[in-house]
Amino acid sequence: MTSSSDRSQAVDVQEPKTYEVRTYGCQMNVHDSERLSGLLEGAGYVRAPEGSDGDADVVVFNTCAVRENADNRLYGNLGRLAPMKTKRPGMQIAVGGCLAQKDRDTIVKRAPWVDVVFGTHNIGKLPVLLERARVQEEAQVEIAESLEAFPSTLPTRRESAYAAWVSISVGCNNTCTFCIVPALRGKEKDRRTGDILAEIEALVGEGVSEITLLGQNVNAYGSDIGDREAFSKLLRACGQIEGLERVRFTSPHPRDFTDDVIAAMAETPNVMPQLHMPLQSGSDPVLKAMRRSYRQDRYLGIIEKVRAAIPHAAITTDIIVGFPGETEEDFEQTMHVAREARFSAAFTFQYSKRPGTPAATMENQIPKEVVQARYERLVALQEEISWAENKKQVGRILELMVAEGEGRKDGATHRLSGRAPDNRLVHFTKPDQEVRPGDVVTVEITYAAPHHLLAEGAVLDVRRTRAGDAWEKRNAAEAPKPAGVMLGLPRIGAPEPLPVATGSGCGCD
Repeated sequence: MTSSSDRSQAVDVQEPKTYEVRTYGCQMNVHDSERLSGLLEGAGYVRAPEGSDGDADVVVFNTCAVRENADNRLYGNLGRLAPMKTKRPGMQIAVGGCLAQKDRDTIVKRAPWVDVVFGTHNIGKLPVLLERARVQEEAQVEIAESLEAFPSTLPTRRESAYAAWVSISVGCNNTCTFCIVPALRGKEKDRRTGDILAEIEALVGEGVSEITLLGQNVNAYGSDIGDREAFSKLLRACGQIEGLERVRFTSPHPRDFTDDVIAAMAETPNVMPQLHMPLQSGSDPVLKAMRRSYRQDRYLGIIEKVRAAIPHAAITTDIIVGFPGETEEDFEQTMHVAREARFSAAFTFQYSKRPGTPAATMENQIPKEVVQARYERLVALQEEISWAENKKQVGRILELMVAEGEGRKDGATHRLSGRAPDNRLVHFTKPDQEVRPGDVVTVEITYAAPHHLLAEGAVLDVRRTRAGDAWEKRNAAEAPKPAGVMLGLPRIGAPEPLPVATGSGCGCD
């Protein structure tokens, strides 16, 4: 007779389900994807290994509706996953974001193997919808028409240990004729200032040293509560948070960019000398047709005031080329503003029709070949300006926050990469001592290219930071490191300038 201690018992240990999130579009989508990852991990999922390429138990597409090829890109990717799902029982596919909000009735018809469709207002429902789809064995389509929970109240799985997005508002009250995003995200809804500051303080407590305030029209913050100076007050309040070294924000609108905001930027030491100010067009008639509430003189006046208050500010912009009715004279006005404003980078887009927007049905749509030719002229001009502005940085001594994954050739060149206060990307010589992402180094700029700077000499100083400690702790806990969320165009910090694109920009700014 054997004792109970001698008996062997078979224990069924089930491996946790894996997930992958694929993100397209603007910073709001990137922020939402961090929340989706946090929700899934809170529900017991783990990230799929790096390079899984759809070979996960759950694949989530967080979509954008701005670009012309958004639909084709989504359905192409869904098509490639269909045979994988057939071979993998239990695999689930979910589609969320702006395109899901817009095409709620179309996605499951065109791709019946999709399990869940959810919108921009109910991302918190994803784990529940996945489980419901599994139990009921049928697709779940749930699109909320209004916000159910402010995104920042949901769990998160941040992509960076040292830098973080902090959402201060959702939605947009503008009616730009080229943009469908306000119709999908809804009217602007502001978050309580106390909640924003509490989140920032919590992030700093975790080791974060840089935050980016995020909103589709970020400097309109306060319109919900009738305080036109709420955004400048928020910037100044961020300056009082101990341990918060860098504050950025995106994207503002020229209409709401008031003198008190410029003063707050100039007078708050941890607000960085960087401004992304969408232009869209330099032509007054085109701006009117776009329903942009400013004109060329107003826009250049803002740039002049910012440069007077913050001489070393790097100013970037968005520009749409080929809006319906744009004449050669209109386009030359855009070129004029580019020459006058001296942008450090411009994100230029060829106009494309977006169904559901007023501009899509306007007369005098510009022929593709004309748009392409104008686009190339603007890109060439901006390339010259970006290079000339970067050359002015040569000889400057700058503090860089060391970045992770931003220098594609760092391994081959024995360099590291970091972001200057104005968000320019700088590649620098790797020092003998250990330097971690989130740490701060002091370097002298020795060379300028149109899209980056080099510091080829020895690093002048290395400052180990709590942010670097946080990065080290996270990586020690996650070794081997899981795959990251596949992000779209924007990242923490400024995206690379002058991307070749055919969309119209996010349009929500």
